[in-house]
Amino acid sequence: MESCDVEGCEVQAKRISRLSPEGFLVGTGNKAYSFREAYKRFRYCEIHHEELMKSIWSRVSDEGDKSDDHVAPTAI
Repeated sequence: MESCDVEGCEVQAKRISRLSPEGFLVGTGNKAYSFREAYKRFRYCEIHHEELMKSIWSRVSDEGDKSDDHVAPTAI
């Protein structure tokens, strides 16, 4: 199995996600006919996956500015 995709982490990845370490969907740049083809996959250890989910939940539940150009993980 491969290591976590978070920079500097050498722990074995146990989770696969379409969300980047920054918490955004990242397009593959190819013509895509499905969600699986449209977005890159990232690998995470348990600790970094949990941190990612907490940061995303904070971002989507926050009342702050949501005018950035990133697709929300809940939009798909």
